[in-house]
Amino acid sequence: MPPPTCPASAVLTCARGTHRLSMPEHILAALFMVAKQIPGIVLDQRESRWRRRVNDTLAGKTLGILGLGAIGAEVARKAAALDMRVIGTRRDAAPMAHVDRVLGPDGIGSVLGDSDFVLVLLPSVTSTRGIINKQTLALMKPSAWLLNFARGDLVVDADLVEAAAAKRIAGAVLDVFREEPLPVTSPLWTTENIVIFPHVGGLHPRRDELVAELWVDNLERFATGQPLREVVDRRLGY
Repeated sequence: MPPPTCPASAVLTCARGTHRLSMPEHILAALFMVAKQIPGIVLDQRESRWRRRVNDTLAGKTLGILGLGAIGAEVARKAAALDMRVIGTRRDAAPMAHVDRVLGPDGIGSVLGDSDFVLVLLPSVTSTRGIINKQTLALMKPSAWLLNFARGDLVVDADLVEAAAAKRIAGAVLDVFREEPLPVTSPLWTTENIVIFPHVGGLHPRRDELVAELWVDNLERFATGQPLREVVDRRLGY
């Protein structure tokens, strides 16, 4: 949200859409990483250890997406192509392509309980901060993985560490954190089956160029009195 000095009449815009391709690919990488035990395979090579692993398929598994926005919709399309079942939540629970079941915000518990992988793509607003906590983690399957590619403050770190360490969930892949860089003293680094991505989900070689193109387009629109793109809804907070 804008600083207090920002006039209420000012129209705010954001870079929505510039991560639509890079973020889903990093999310798919996370899914393959944990489903196919890629970290263990890499570590086996370091030790010259020949160990054949039996890995389940992503096909037939349920991906639950909390926050079916532009990125969530693209993830759903790609996941459906992998024969995954996709369910999720959004403010408007209208049906979506490639999503088997769309629920409103009150359906989060149902998504958590039904999913083999829970992907968090929610905005950071008052109602969502700390939404992944001891109570909501308890709704997940013991075999389910949590993936957070949204904002770090959506997760209560201590509750996640406890749940992963006690194997109440299978583990987590985290790309965002309350404090970045993640402090070396954080137990997230060393908890078994928590994988750390250093906030790279949205990065790609043309990211700055795409953001600049959007900014220039909006500047031209502003100068000519046209509607701006990717306007922020102050009431919603994003």
